[in-house]
Formats: sequence, C-alpha cells, structure tokens
Amino acid sequence: MKVYFQYLLLALSCASFSSHSENVAEDLWRGLVVAPENRCSDYNKKRQYPYRASLETDIIGEMDGKIYGPYSGSYFSSAKNTDIEHIVAAAEGHDSGLCDASTQTRKDFASDLLNLTLASPKVNRCSKQGKCDKDAASWLPEVNQCWYANRVVMIKRKYSLTVDDAEKQALESILSNCSSVEMVFYPPNTAVSVKVVQLDPLALYDENENGKISCAEARLHGIAPVLRAHAAYKFMNDANDDGVVCN
Repeated sequence: MKVYFQYLLLALSCASFSSHSENVAEDLWRGLVVAPENRCSDYNKKRQYPYRASLETDIIGEMDGKIYGPYSGSYFSSAKNTDIEHIVAAAEGHDSGLCDASTQTRKDFASDLLNLTLASPKVNRCSKQGKCDKDAASWLPEVNQCWYANRVVMIKRKYSLTVDDAEKQALESILSNCSSVEMVFYPPNTAVSVKVVQLDPLALYDENENGKISCAEARLHGIAPVLRAHAAYKFMNDANDDGVVCN
C-alpha cells in the first residue's frame, strides 16, 4: 500500500509538471512571454529613460547616411526636421517589464540603436495620427510594417519584455505575411502605396458586440489596465478621467 501511494504521488507530480509546462508553452509567442501590461512602478520618461540628442547622427549612420523616416518612407533635408523615435516606446517598455529593471538597463534601452529610428514630429508625437507611446495593437506605420514588427520582437527579446495578447495578434498578423523584414528605402519623391493593416478594437475585444468594451472583456484579452493611448480606451468608461481603466 505504501508503494502504491508513493507511485500515486509521483504520478500526480509528473502530471502537475506536465500541465505547468503546457501552460508555460501556451504563454509564449516567438520567444516572448504573453502577459498583460503592468506598471509595477512609477513612470517618468525624462528621468528614467534619458538619451542624448546626438544619437540622431548615429541613427543616420545606421541608415547609410540617409535622413529617412521608415514609418512613412519620407526623406528629410535635415535632421532638425526629425525626432528620435523609440520603436518600442519608453512607456510601453516600462509597462512590459522595465518597471522592475535597473537604472542602467533603462538607460541602455533608451539609447539602444536597435530601438531607435527617425520620424517626423507629426508621426512621432502624441496626436491623432502620432505613434506617441502606443504599441502595435494601437498604431502601425504606413510602410515598413514587416521591418517594424520584427524590430519590436527583437527589442522585446533583448530586454526580456512581455507582449500582451492584442499586441501579439497585431504583430503576428503582419509577420505571418512577410517575405522580408528588411527596412525598405523607397525612392525619393515617389508616392508610396501599401496595404495598411487596420486594427478594430471592437472586433478584437467586444465579446458581446454591444459597441463597448468592459473591464471583464479587457481582462479576458489580457489588456487591462487599459491606458489612454490604447486603441480600446475610447470604447471604455474612464469614470474619473485619469487615463487608466480597469486598474
């Protein structure tokens, strides 16, 4: 009888381990842990994620001397007409794992050329069309989407950052159709025509199809808490208007 119970205990332990392994596998996508965003500490971009303006010269060097905005396929006569753009925004990185990182790791992230490119202020900054601190679930570039999606994955792998379910779906919808992930330098003064992936938050998260997104639905899809920059935010009720829903 004692041997039987020992065998039973071993079998249960193995089953538990197997189940745990399966859950871990299910929570991984392209080497990234899939988990909701989590602001585990206060965020201050200027203080926590500093970088030098002279990095613009290094970014141009990475593009063979071209002053080029890969998000729009635009060329600029001067770097003064561009912003330094973090491909994975500092706020997105913070909420995806850097909130618990060291001061040096945050500084490295902010100045890492892998995570930097150029963009016009209209594209880079917070506006209706601007990227601001949005992730791929809320914003995608007009062109070079394959390059952008692949670069996001590379950066997140390098800094062991998570990806939420909506971002994963958006990135996968692009990467699964890519024949190349190289940056495309479109000819100057050429009208660029590409198919842009349109993301519909209601189609992604509105389970009961009532034209709104509830906290229950947000948590079901792993996007809670939902920040103002997220595409789902405008379909939710922010009772105290603090820019965060379901926190």
